[in-house]
Amino acid sequence: MTKKILVIEDEPHISNLVKVILEKNGFEVLQSFVGEEGLNLAVQEKPDLVVLDVMMPNMDGFEVAKRLTGNEDTKDIPIVMLSSAAQFKDKMKGIDAGAMDYITKPFDKDELLAKVKEYTK
Repeated sequence: MTKKILVIEDEPHISNLVKVILEKNGFEVLQSFVGEEGLNLAVQEKPDLVVLDVMMPNMDGFEVAKRLTGNEDTKDIPIVMLSSAAQFKDKMKGIDAGAMDYITKPFDKDELLAKVKEYTK
């Protein structure tokens, strides 16, 4: 069965890069470029994992993660944060918000793939 990944990332070139990497490895990829839309997609589509950017307009990734983990319909969906905010405190804030893992940009495609596979077993 094909695993469904939701990418919530406001930079189209990064979102599309993640999409290409994942699709080449057999994943179905949904994209959202804003937090609110991403939350709605997560409820509707029930993805197997969310790849979530931190710095986005209107609602940052930390807030999106809190809302995903606080919603009965989406609380069990694993979240991997993807951000250029590479400080330890940023990583801890992501984990505290409900993320399973945190990958810093620029990211290594093999690391991204390994994390996605790990959390979608």
